[in-house]
Amino acid sequence: MNNQIDELMSNPYVEAFAFFSVAVLALTVFLTLWNMVTHYDDWVEIKKGNLAVALATGGKIFGICNIFRFSIANNDKLLDSVIWSAYGFVLLVVAYLIFSLLTPSFKISEELKNDNRAIGFISCIISIGLSYVIGASIN
Repeated sequence: MNNQIDELMSNPYVEAFAFFSVAVLALTVFLTLWNMVTHYDDWVEIKKGNLAVALATGGKIFGICNIFRFSIANNDKLLDSVIWSAYGFVLLVVAYLIFSLLTPSFKISEELKNDNRAIGFISCIISIGLSYVIGASIN
């Protein structure tokens, strides 16, 4: 069975589709988990036109995908990429929590829910910027 999977994964089209499929599935799972950390529903707020939440969520999506990019580029095996991406995701969530701790004068989630676009933009940039730092450390 492993030989058949190895042979199948040796086809670059199959391999690309496998990495893509797993990345999309993991992105969905990671966004769902991240939504549990915040005190609002991302998609409900976005549907209402909340640009701050859209910016923050866009940063999360970019950050997670960027970590996957580094993970795929630095690992030959799909499972290794998933493990490194999951670890990178955890680090990205930790960065969000640190960001929240460093701003004790206001609550990030409340500001985003209230459509504070400046906070949404900073949250977006933090996710994107730190995804490069996390990605660069992936082996």
